Amino acid sequence: MTHASADNPNAPTADEIRVGVGQLLQHLQRVGVAYLPVSDADAVAQWAAAFAPPVATEPVASTAATSGSLAEEASAAAVAPSAVVPQEPVRPPSDAAPPPSAPAPPPVAPIRPPEIRQPAAKPAPSSDQGPTVYTTVPQPIADRQASLEHWRQQVAQCTRCHELACTRKQTVFGAGNGQARVVFFGEAPGADEDREGVPFVGRAGQLLTKIIEATKLSRDEVYIMNTLKCRPPGNRNPLPDELANCRPFFETQLEIIQPEYIVCLGLFAAQSLLQSAPSIGRMRGRFHNYHGSKVVVTYHPSYLLRNAKMKGAVWQDMQMMMRDMGTLAP
Repeated sequence: MTHASADNPNAPTADEIRVGVGQLLQHLQRVGVAYLPVSDADAVAQWAAAFAPPVATEPVASTAATSGSLAEEASAAAVAPSAVVPQEPVRPPSDAAPPPSAPAPPPVAPIRPPEIRQPAAKPAPSSDQGPTVYTTVPQPIADRQASLEHWRQQVAQCTRCHELACTRKQTVFGAGNGQARVVFFGEAPGADEDREGVPFVGRAGQLLTKIIEATKLSRDEVYIMNTLKCRPPGNRNPLPDELANCRPFFETQLEIIQPEYIVCLGLFAAQSLLQSAPSIGRMRGRFHNYHGSKVVVTYHPSYLLRNAKMKGAVWQDMQMMMRDMGTLAP
């Protein structure tokens, strides 16, 4: 129901004020006002009281002044104090009479700030989970090599681990085929790798080359990388914070390559990739899952140089992978 003053028939009615406020909100939305805060309970109560029918107890001194204050109150409740709005509410021309039964204005959708979406955290993969997949579409080989080169340069500038950044000669990012079917994933560079900037080039690297060739592949056909990209001083074991700092880099490498198989060489590589704590002996002999890649856990070539009798166990792990690849008769 609308109310108008008998003394001033041109005063805006409550419906006219609602129309004006609606038009004002639509105008603000068109010009790019990003956010209008919701009024608190007291402001809502004042809003409702402003549109309530007047109580005929005392004569109103000036209906026009009352109507003007309603418009100002409605504008103040709807628009943030910092927003730039017209000083006067939007009103229809004074000589235009409202239609007999004007339809209610369409509801104005609330203006909300754009939602900031954070990337979904990847669940920690394990052998008990169903297969999860990489989040991106595989790139053409040229694009993969370009992406890997970009991240190689980023790693070369990394100083997240102060001690490693101060003691390294250079970073050791990775080497091989960006479209490799198999990735060999080690622990950390040694002195030879730190000097040359290439993973697995010392005695352990020579033994790894023989292991790769035994699987009927070559180093040019696979990709070789480490958990850490810098050599720990004295070839000590990687520290937990160092592994955490390097994790985004090796995850990005695997996301770009998206290999069918990942061979974890040594305990730190397996535990870092799978985020699990069992020993190598408990993880061997079956495939694990990393975002759809089949993970083989075996011993590090450096360990084999000290324990030659364990070479047979590594060969068993490689045969398991080869049978699954279809390159070894069952």
